Amino acid sequence: MSARDAVVQLHDLDLLIEELRTARPAGRQRSAVPDAVRLPAVQRARTQLIRQLERRWFSAYERARQRYGRGVTAVRDRVCQGCFITLPTAAAPAGDTLMVCESCGRILYWI
Repeated sequence: MSARDAVVQLHDLDLLIEELRTARPAGRQRSAVPDAVRLPAVQRARTQLIRQLERRWFSAYERARQRYGRGVTAVRDRVCQGCFITLPTAAAPAGDTLMVCESCGRILYWI
């Protein structure tokens, strides 16, 4: 698994954990598996994913997540969708390499 895929999966797991913690049972459909059972399983998956990720990328992700609530943001037409700054032409991605926005510090996901 590439570092980019691992960071995106980590981001998805964090969103799922947040949803499981803040979900209101009365406002949603009942699930066969209660949230109290699913939450520890998702947290274990997150821990395993963190072990596979390089420390520098996990640190960058956590800093951005703590500051903005989300550690990964999309880039569309060279514009960071987190802070809406236009990225330089030289910032174009090269394969599966990860990049951090120089303005907001979020990990960039080019779409």
